[in-house]
Amino acid sequence: METDKLYHIYTHANGNENLFRNDENYRYFLKRYQEFISPVATTYAWCLMPNHLHLLVKVKSEKEVHTIFSTKFNESIQHQPDLLSKNIILQFSHLFNAYSKAYNKFYNRRGSLFMRAFKRKEIVDDSYLTSVILYIHRNPLHHGFVTNLTDWKWSSYTEFLMPTLKPDQQYVIDWFGNKEEFVKLHQQTQQLTYLPYD
Repeated sequence: METDKLYHIYTHANGNENLFRNDENYRYFLKRYQEFISPVATTYAWCLMPNHLHLLVKVKSEKEVHTIFSTKFNESIQHQPDLLSKNIILQFSHLFNAYSKAYNKFYNRRGSLFMRAFKRKEIVDDSYLTSVILYIHRNPLHHGFVTNLTDWKWSSYTEFLMPTLKPDQQYVIDWFGNKEEFVKLHQQTQQLTYLPYD
């Protein structure tokens, strides 16, 4: 993963298991997400499903990421893109591992919870960015968990409907033009190309 780039990140539970069994599981994951991912990436969209999840993130600038990791390792990693990339990826791995350990302890369970490696796809064009945002938010509809997007609370969709938005949320709204167009496109999109992410 490279600095200043957008990525669609997704992962799935092992086998037929669930990643989240109740609301507290979802809340705990989001808490750990803030700890591990917020320092290295801005999140533009997210959706947690019982057995998989989707994230749209933009890795922060080289300067921001460098500051975090040079402090962590007490060494300069400036102008070492491979090392920066490795440690950005490790932040996601640490998140999934930390959640898995807590989950296993709580449910008296053993073994890996997530599939071995999370998937990531760089957003390389404008149409793909639009499609990914719609895809992530409409995932609960696609899998039949709800019939209305606002009924799924473990997604960023409802956050965009609030009166006051954070800068990263405003970026997404501006991408669609305005809040009305954002909602309209989400509601009108009947058929999305469901790529093999789930």
